[in-house]
Amino acid sequence: MSEVKLTAETRSEFGKGAARRIRRENKVPGVLYGHGSDPLHLTLPGHELLLALRTPNVLISLDIDGKSNELAIPKSVQRDPLKGFLEHVDLLLVKRGEKVTVEIPVQAEGELAPGGNLLEHVLNALPVEAEATHIPEAVTVSVEGLEAGASIHAKDITLPSGVTLAVEEDAVVLQVLAAQAEEAVEGEETEAEEVAEA
Repeated sequence: MSEVKLTAETRSEFGKGAARRIRRENKVPGVLYGHGSDPLHLTLPGHELLLALRTPNVLISLDIDGKSNELAIPKSVQRDPLKGFLEHVDLLLVKRGEKVTVEIPVQAEGELAPGGNLLEHVLNALPVEAEATHIPEAVTVSVEGLEAGASIHAKDITLPSGVTLAVEEDAVVLQVLAAQAEEAVEGEETEAEEVAEA
């Protein structure tokens, strides 16, 4: 997985006014916490952070005030609902070799059996436990030839070495739904026939 280096500065000003000032400078207020240490309030570079967060569960190497280096993963990201820019980020402190619980995106590949059926993502992301420096970016699941009523459970997904499930094995991740439009048309035809017979 990718590791991104960011320069961060500690901050001592809090509240909405301070946060607005930080954002006006194209920076993002954030908090680094974990390992029982006191939360560390940081200012992070906005554009670089935005690019880094395009990778799910990205590992961020923080150079804090040029004095210390810490590893972190994003835990919570707040964005402006209209414009999409970053408003605040919570980062979780991690150590190399340490296991963390994260959610990784589930990607489906392949074609369903013919018939216009729909694939439903019951879980868009799969909770797993992985080493902080080896978090997979995503898991890929084959849905080739699956028919209506078929489902894929968490235990059916092949995970990379060293990664384990952090959800019930029987949890449904993907399921194939029957095409609704055809059923609705058939139902209308049956009703029409019943009316004609009456």
